[in-house]
Amino acid sequence: MVDRKVNGPLMMPVTEKYKDMGTIIVGKIESGHLRKGDTLTLMPNRDSIEVTAIYNEMEEEVNVALSGDNVRIRIRGVDDEDITPGFVLTSPNKPIHAVRQFEAQLAILDHKNIICAGYSAVMHIHTLAEEVTLPSLLHYFDKATGRKSKKPPQFAKKGQRIVALIEAPGLVCVERFVDYPQLGRFTLRDEGKFPPPSIVAGPNDF
Repeated sequence: MVDRKVNGPLMMPVTEKYKDMGTIIVGKIESGHLRKGDTLTLMPNRDSIEVTAIYNEMEEEVNVALSGDNVRIRIRGVDDEDITPGFVLTSPNKPIHAVRQFEAQLAILDHKNIICAGYSAVMHIHTLAEEVTLPSLLHYFDKATGRKSKKPPQFAKKGQRIVALIEAPGLVCVERFVDYPQLGRFTLRDEGKFPPPSIVAGPNDF
């Protein structure tokens, strides 16, 4: 059962945007709620926007939308050209983390080659697809004990769980998996394999 966090901070990843008598963004509210007239923050650019209209899945205009709802929102304050899928609409007082680097646990499910520091792949997280690299492998988990190694592994291969540093060229909106699973679970893919996934992961720190 997914904890929808209706009273949590607002987080709505943008799946698409277009112009229609103003700027429209489309997405699913993963946490919190929003109301017509709210002033919110669009991450990672920290643009301040105003919600001028909310439309539900039935194309009806509503005054409030809750976590779990799929909505179209007309906003004021930013042009549609300055928005891309993967941006996240969030509460100004508790915006989503926007980082270039973070540590993540990786479970290597299906990968032909070994993975070393410098490995690059495409990260798919909520509505974002971003090319990333793994500058360093930090730990591996012992299969027998489940404990993290003290020394960093030289490489990782299929069937292993590791902790690695993920680095993106620009800011990525992401949350800790333990706090917001929908905004903290991601897949790394390479060689155009889609599916199956190469690596399934979740950020565990910033």
